[in-house]
Order: sequence, then C-alpha cells, then structure tokens
Amino acid sequence: MNQSVFNPDQQQNDLSSKIVVGLERISEVFKLLLWEKAKSIGLSPIQIQILVFVAFHKPELCNVSHLAKEFNITKPTISDAVKMLNDKGMIEKDYSSADSRSYSISLSALGKKVVAQTSNFSQPLQTQIDRFSPAELDGLYNSLNQLIFKLNRTGLLSVQRTCYGCKFYEKNNGTHYCKLLQKELLNKDIRLDCKEFEAKLEV
Repeated sequence: MNQSVFNPDQQQNDLSSKIVVGLERISEVFKLLLWEKAKSIGLSPIQIQILVFVAFHKPELCNVSHLAKEFNITKPTISDAVKMLNDKGMIEKDYSSADSRSYSISLSALGKKVVAQTSNFSQPLQTQIDRFSPAELDGLYNSLNQLIFKLNRTGLLSVQRTCYGCKFYEKNNGTHYCKLLQKELLNKDIRLDCKEFEAKLEV
C-alpha cells in the first residue's frame, strides 16, 4: 500500500504527517460551524463567506474575479452565489469601474444585518484557541503564517495578504520590519490579512 499521511502507521513515525491530519480535522470543524450557521439562516456556506468577506475588505477586492481566487472556486459558482444574494436583497452591485462589464459588490442594509448575525460562526473554535498560553499562541501563529505564505508560493493557495509577500516587508538579521508603518514587527504583529497589502514583485 502506498504511503499516506492518513495511515496511522505512517503517522506514528512522522510528525509532519500527524500535523497534516490535525489540520485536516480542524478544517472539518470550520466547515461544520459554517454549515450550521448557513442552515440556520437559509443561506449556503459560500454565500455567508462572500457576505463576510465583502463586509471587511476594500471594494477593489469585492468582485467576482477576485472572490473566485479568494475561495478557490470557479467564477460561475461565485456568479451564481452573488446572483442569489442580489435576489435576496443582501448586496448591491456597483458598475462605476472603468470596465463596464465588471462590478464591485457592497452590502445592503439587510446584508449588513446578516453579517452581524453570522460573522461570529467560528467563535467556538476561537474560544478553544484563546485558552492557549501567549507563548503557544505566538509559536502557532508564526508557523501558520509561514505555512500560508509557502502554500501561496507553490501555487496551492491562490491568494494571501500576509506581510511576508508584501512589498513593504523586509527582514534584516532576523528582525521583521514594515516600511509602510516604519516600525519593527514582532511575530504577533505580522498580519495574515493586511488592508495595506501590496504584492512584492517577483525577481
């Protein structure tokens, strides 16, 4: 039988396999919490994710093309979800961009109300994480940040807005520094989803 991280025998002697399986189980918790919230208000999980994303991100990121990349699903699937949200009166379309064929998405009053009811769906997960010590949280967050950045660089994760990929970030002698904020950053200061993020040019 081929080696697999899901084989308990392999996990026994390979810590990285155990970590992969652990991440998979945590992702199942996230999906379960999202599904439960979606069912309670009559929306699909992706519809909730779209509403929450639009609520907290700048307009230039709130369009079908970017949302498809953000959630790693096809444009037609995003378009269908957006159409349903529009039909339910939860979003508004803004066609004021230079490209008359595209539009940005914003929340209607009803959409904002729904976000207020749903954006905390992951709270049970955060409650458990909050019980970690500061040192444990710092180590876990640093590892997650590095993993997300590396997955993006290998093409497995389409979108990331962490400091490591930003043109304003630099690291000198082990010290993180933001040229936009003009300050040194601790591990906990590294942002996972930065509003000022601008992708670093590949060389």
